[in-house]
Amino acid sequence: MKQADFERRHAPLWERCESLLATPAQDGASLPAVYRQVCAHLALAKQRRYTPELVARLNDLAGRGYFALYGASRKHQRLWLRFFVVDFPAAVARNRRFVLAAALLFILPGLGLGLAAWLTEDAIYSFFGASQVREFEAMYDPANARVGRDRDSQDDWQMFGFYIYNNIGIAFRTFATGLLFGAGSAFFLVYNGLAIGGVMGHLTRAGYAVTFYPFVIGHGAFELTAIVLSGAAGLRLGSALLLPGNRSRLGALRQCAPETAVIIYGAAAMLVVAAALEAFWSSRTSLPAGLRIGVGGVLWCLVIAYLATGGRRAA
Repeated sequence: MKQADFERRHAPLWERCESLLATPAQDGASLPAVYRQVCAHLALAKQRRYTPELVARLNDLAGRGYFALYGASRKHQRLWLRFFVVDFPAAVARNRRFVLAAALLFILPGLGLGLAAWLTEDAIYSFFGASQVREFEAMYDPANARVGRDRDSQDDWQMFGFYIYNNIGIAFRTFATGLLFGAGSAFFLVYNGLAIGGVMGHLTRAGYAVTFYPFVIGHGAFELTAIVLSGAAGLRLGSALLLPGNRSRLGALRQCAPETAVIIYGAAAMLVVAAALEAFWSSRTSLPAGLRIGVGGVLWCLVIAYLATGGRRAA
């Protein structure tokens, strides 16, 4: 087909596309169909080597049509980027008092029982039963082909789902029980701190440090931090109930809900990353222990720097 005939036949459609792009509210529902036709015409014009002026006009229409249709989607993607770069670390920074309180409730009891379990063989049994202790020892026995829960390599995806379910369940309980005037969040922070610290101390005393620490250090950077952040969000809820100020308790909860939701969304994302690392990286005994410890140390530094500097950038 000659270019003149091509332009004469399709010019009304191109003019309609121009009109829709100028005033999309007029008939926005028909823009996708018109856009597809313009893209087809652009491909034909290039294939038939029509004049550069016509190709440029159709290319301009196609580009503007793409932006009109998918610009909102790209904006949505930018919102997600803003959430992780600005909103999440800024919310953590604004609630640093609750983050510090949650970290102390989690770390100090863990250090206490961990030290006791390392110094005294029977200390671990004050928190765990004998069968649980034997299970921990079996999971981290250096003689095992794989560290952690017993599974085959083909079960990695199944374990990934299990870790997400388990970790998010712990984090949600730690957060949601903050509605009990903060007491529930404080309880779960102390409980999880004691459990993790006790296992660390006992396995170190038993000589399993060579398998335990390379396994936990990588995903622990995300998992343990997320649990602390979930507890901080729960303590924020409890504070709103205990000290509502000149508002009703329900009003105080409504006011802090957006902030705590941001922290919980970010913590949930961190737990997904932790689950992926635990399922596909941490249990790989084929990798040198020094490599896994080194990578884990880097991840801890990155997580701390991300939360610390992100809040300052936002401010």
